Amino acid sequence: MKRLFALFLQGLLFTAPLGITVYIIYLSFQFIDGIFTPSLIKIVGFRIPGLGLVAILVFITLIGFIGQSIVATPIKNLVNGAMKRLPVLALIYSSIKDFLSAFVGKEKRFSKPVLVNINKMTDLLKVGFITEEDLSDFGVTDMVAVYFPHAYSLSGELFFVPKDQVKPIDVPPAVAMKFMVSGGIARV
Repeated sequence: MKRLFALFLQGLLFTAPLGITVYIIYLSFQFIDGIFTPSLIKIVGFRIPGLGLVAILVFITLIGFIGQSIVATPIKNLVNGAMKRLPVLALIYSSIKDFLSAFVGKEKRFSKPVLVNINKMTDLLKVGFITEEDLSDFGVTDMVAVYFPHAYSLSGELFFVPKDQVKPIDVPPAVAMKFMVSGGIARV
């Protein structure tokens, strides 16, 4: 009997959040529909089904916009400004921020997976990502910057590699990264 009760509680734990969320959305829909429907019937002359749903979607989007512009952006700007004023922490913070934004930011830098021939005698190949194709700032031509992630780590190495030793591969960047970071265990 104890086991059945424990399973019941476990099932409740799984279903309650979803059920409560659906119920709250349903109540919100009914509430908003109840507010707008009588006024709209007077204006248009008939009931428009789904108006409550549209109003809820607009309301949630508005809350997201307000949360992003009034709450999230000022806090982000405050943290970035504070970090820029601390010399050693600024270097660490900006490096980590740039590295993470290369994976998930708007400017994904790890978008060009390549195979690099790192030993022409044995045809030893290594998988990496081209991160920069113009190395003229370093006085280097005919080379590209290739980042090689380490397996099971957020670290890696950056090499300047001759362009003729780099071969683009037709694999989605996320699949290539998963393959490299897993040490080749994850299947392509």
